[in-house]
Amino acid sequence: MSNSPVTVLGLGAMGKALATAFVTNGHPTTVWNRTPEKAAPLVALGAMRADDVAGAAAAGELVVVCLLDYDSVYQALAPATDALKGRTLVNLTNGTPRQAREMAGWAAAHGISYLDGGIMAIPPGIGTDQAFVLYSGPGGVFEAHRPALERLGAAHFAGEDPGLAALYDIALLSGMYGLFSGVLHALALVNSQEGASVTGFAPMLGEWIGAMAGSIPHHARQIESGDYTQGVVSGIGMQAAAFDNLLHTAEDQGIRPVLFTALRDLMKRRVADGHGAEDISGLVELLRG
Repeated sequence: MSNSPVTVLGLGAMGKALATAFVTNGHPTTVWNRTPEKAAPLVALGAMRADDVAGAAAAGELVVVCLLDYDSVYQALAPATDALKGRTLVNLTNGTPRQAREMAGWAAAHGISYLDGGIMAIPPGIGTDQAFVLYSGPGGVFEAHRPALERLGAAHFAGEDPGLAALYDIALLSGMYGLFSGVLHALALVNSQEGASVTGFAPMLGEWIGAMAGSIPHHARQIESGDYTQGVVSGIGMQAAAFDNLLHTAEDQGIRPVLFTALRDLMKRRVADGHGAEDISGLVELLRG
């Protein structure tokens, strides 16, 4: 199975990286793209170019699709359902858990084994130790194709629910963008002050964030147990009392604190509801719809 035939549908930046990882690791690889010229570099590496999706699907035991969105996937696959029947479709197109579950149902109705996935890497990282890919769907299907999937990066099985890979993907990206929000605000603050060095400050910020990231497992345990008072070092009441200083400093420095006002409001509401002794993780109770 480690050298099983693979098909890759979609040769954008990510699709090209996926196909390259397969072909350079010795997998007979067939590729398809709406714009056929994009296949040329892969053909030069040894891949075969298919004229249509049905022909591409028929060539691979494992069919990996990575397109713009789920609508694009449906449009591409609709004419090829007969060719896909009995094969395994791995959808690495970014989407939502709901979309993943709906596509799993569509695939089952057409006799297609289905795994949904989430790529946690940029294209240059595919096939290196910098990449990992989340998969969800039938565990047996994942294990059967795991050797090939490992060519793309560390393969992590999220669970049998087809929507779990997309959920974890979006959750990881949410953490990333939350981090970027704080980083951008912090750098803007330093940059607003004459004589302060943003590049000089950056290593200190990275070290601080790394140290704070160590608290993630602690907050996860609190959230899973529902007990936000265990192991509290700095209660949310204390944090909320000082949080306005972040906003006032930003305003004094000419920086709009728009990335932090929602967090301030949630903290004050949680304290007003009588939870000042809890950890900041208790804010998840206000995030639940």
